[in-house]
Amino acid sequence: MPALTATRKKRIRATVRIPRALYHEVRGVVRKRQTTADNINDFIVNALRAYVKLLERRRIDAEFAGMAIDAGYQKEAVEIAEEYSASDWEAFELGQASPAEA
Repeated sequence: MPALTATRKKRIRATVRIPRALYHEVRGVVRKRQTTADNINDFIVNALRAYVKLLERRRIDAEFAGMAIDAGYQKEAVEIAEEYSASDWEAFELGQASPAEA
């Protein structure tokens, strides 16, 4: 019982309004066990987590996309690649060698 109480303290109660058709669709998915969620609440929490994760991924991707057009970054990346090209090649050759040769 203490674990249940601790879990409840970590959650808040929120009221949301969703379209009736969507509610019935979600209810059907949960009832048919087409999800790992045990109930509609868990389904919604999982969906919100997935959406937040998607948004974070998009944010990170956008930052990397900015690097592609950043001339300063591109110059530095080329300099680093050139500086480490010999050791990169050596590591590649070691990876290609058979265990007896290495």
